[in-house]
Amino acid sequence: MAEVRLEKVVKKFDEIVAVDDFNLTIADKEFVVLVGPSGCGKTTTLRMIAGLESITSGNVFIGDQLINRLPAKDRNIAMVFQNYALYPHMTVLENMAFSLEMRKRPKNEIKQRVQEAAEILGIQQLLSRKPKQLSGGQRQRVAVGRAIVRKPEVFLFDEPLSNLDAKLRVQTRLELKKLHERLATTAVYVTHDQVEAMTMGDRIVVMRDGLIQQVGSPLDLYDTPANKFVGGFIGSPAMNFFDAELNGAEEMVSLQVGDVRIDLPADKSKQLNDYKEKNITVGIRPEDLKPAAKHVPGKTIQTTVEVVEPIGNETYVDVNTGAFNLIAAVGRKSRIKPHSTLVLNPTLENLHLFDTQSEKAIF
Repeated sequence: MAEVRLEKVVKKFDEIVAVDDFNLTIADKEFVVLVGPSGCGKTTTLRMIAGLESITSGNVFIGDQLINRLPAKDRNIAMVFQNYALYPHMTVLENMAFSLEMRKRPKNEIKQRVQEAAEILGIQQLLSRKPKQLSGGQRQRVAVGRAIVRKPEVFLFDEPLSNLDAKLRVQTRLELKKLHERLATTAVYVTHDQVEAMTMGDRIVVMRDGLIQQVGSPLDLYDTPANKFVGGFIGSPAMNFFDAELNGAEEMVSLQVGDVRIDLPADKSKQLNDYKEKNITVGIRPEDLKPAAKHVPGKTIQTTVEVVEPIGNETYVDVNTGAFNLIAAVGRKSRIKPHSTLVLNPTLENLHLFDTQSEKAIF
């Protein structure tokens, strides 16, 4: 197994910068997820590690070896693609054995490796079938099995679950995580789905417009986003945002939006000396808005319920304050009705404030 290191990596397509100043060290046996919206550069980064895209500038290392000019076939990596990329005329066994046959490995070794991979993935009974006889989940297991038999130093996954239905996606991501723990191999996983990123990654790299926005554990990103983009991208439903004016001084600062006022505690007020009388962006997650019995100006927010969304384990309500909208998580047994009045108590210790211009987190 091996560490993967990217130093000041840049990728340009003519004048378009797809990846810019990418610096990241992925530890041996670590599972790192690259996440972000379409076009953010995450797949391009993965393909540069794989050797499927050239590097405009910067360096990529696997272990101590600089691999910028090393052909993909010599990098000892295995890649699992979104579209499975199985040979339709070959059986499962032949698909899994193909890369080893190309390397002219002994037949008994090929047989042993295929059998081991098939047992790990629970697909022994499928070895004689062809891809058209398999379900989507089975095809994905075969694609992973084809990677396992190579015993690579690094696994690369390019949105491998996006073609599966929702239930199968949940099942397969659990299997992939268990597989990683069993094989103890370095893995780099690309997805646009923040739920996949949160549930699978040891660390997550959030990307936007070719740039790294933040790197950290799932809870680090959730609890302390570096900027408004990360705060809004990580979490479902997304973080609520609204612009507010800061009023007051010293240890008594409040957020004001129209008739809505939120008084901040002294410890947070002290951090805002440079933002007095300025507009800032407020972020608060749905679960940090709790129903309250009565409205207390400066402490709670009075709203009108517009939409109620029960999803079984939780109920989300879309409310209007008269100045902005919010989504709140109010508990699965809530009996709140549309068009009713709902008083919400924001959990101030979990409040996020962002500089409106730079979008960087203040706290």
